[in-house]
Amino acid sequence: MVKLSRFLLQAALAGIAVAVIVALFFPAVLDSDRGAPAVVATPPEPHHPLQGPISYAPGVAKAAPAVVNIMTSRVVGVPHPLTGEDELDRFFAETPHGLIDREQASLGSGVIMTARGHILTNHHVIEQAEAIAVVLANGDAHPAAIIGIDAETDLAVLRIDAPGITAASVGSSRDLLVGDVVLAIGNPFGVGQTVTKGIVSATGRTELGINLFEDFIQTDAAINPGNSGGALINALGELVGINTAIFTRSGGSHGIGFAIPADLAREVMNEIIEKGYVARGWLGIEVQPMDRALAESFGMEHPRGVLIAGILSRGPAARAGLRPGDVILQLDGQRVDNTRAALNVIARKRPGERIDIEALRDGERLQLEATVDQRPV
Repeated sequence: MVKLSRFLLQAALAGIAVAVIVALFFPAVLDSDRGAPAVVATPPEPHHPLQGPISYAPGVAKAAPAVVNIMTSRVVGVPHPLTGEDELDRFFAETPHGLIDREQASLGSGVIMTARGHILTNHHVIEQAEAIAVVLANGDAHPAAIIGIDAETDLAVLRIDAPGITAASVGSSRDLLVGDVVLAIGNPFGVGQTVTKGIVSATGRTELGINLFEDFIQTDAAINPGNSGGALINALGELVGINTAIFTRSGGSHGIGFAIPADLAREVMNEIIEKGYVARGWLGIEVQPMDRALAESFGMEHPRGVLIAGILSRGPAARAGLRPGDVILQLDGQRVDNTRAALNVIARKRPGERIDIEALRDGERLQLEATVDQRPV
């Protein structure tokens, strides 16, 4: 009996030992016995933050052929180097004011906008020019004719007769956001085509005193003398602006440059090509900004709107019922708090279109409607 009990105990211990060995060294046997598939944890996918392109070369290669150098020249009178000497005064007495003719040259940039050879640049680049030459990216030079100018936005349209030219791919400047990467392409200081990189620092800049109509893109991409009229592009190589001006105290770039939005520039160009001028709305009013003293005199808690200081008799505003002393608060539902904002809203209207006016007169609000006329060119 004792032997039987010992045999059974040894058999049980042997079975337990076998089970332990199987569990430790052959777990798959136990899993297959259960008939359930093994569950293996999937490692998490690595997180890749959004990144910009490693190189902007593709975008530049796309845009650069459409950016040109513009060379202008004119004859100006300069003092003769020998005038001012007593013994020579009589000799040069027949020369008006002692002046002699000299050719004055200047450099700028431009952007090819159509396959027909239309080029956008700044008005100040070609102002008073007697001869204009356009140098393409491949080095070919062509004489250029002025199709038209719009001094109020500092834009000009030129045209060259050159086969096989590449026009810029135009993006939408309305889609630009502060922080977007932009590149300026032009001919700074006449050194040749140059690209600088920055970001959009601000949009819708006004009250700069550069142009009559202002709606600038501000960027810290270096824009230097000679860049005027060149291209401001996005990282994809699409034109988003025409480089126009810099804020500087030394004549060099300080990271505050301004470009005319491509949407505005294209609208101006199309009108110049079609009509020879830009048609803008006009109400026939003279306005001035509201200061705190004026606001208090009108019973307003804060300065708001623009004051009509003068009005043209039988003009669009007079026909609509506006009077001197009225305060314009809104135009077409847009709040206007300075004279330039009011001017821009009116000017965007086409002659014959209607504009809604909310005004203040003797403490009462007026809702009027005017039909704008053509702004005198």
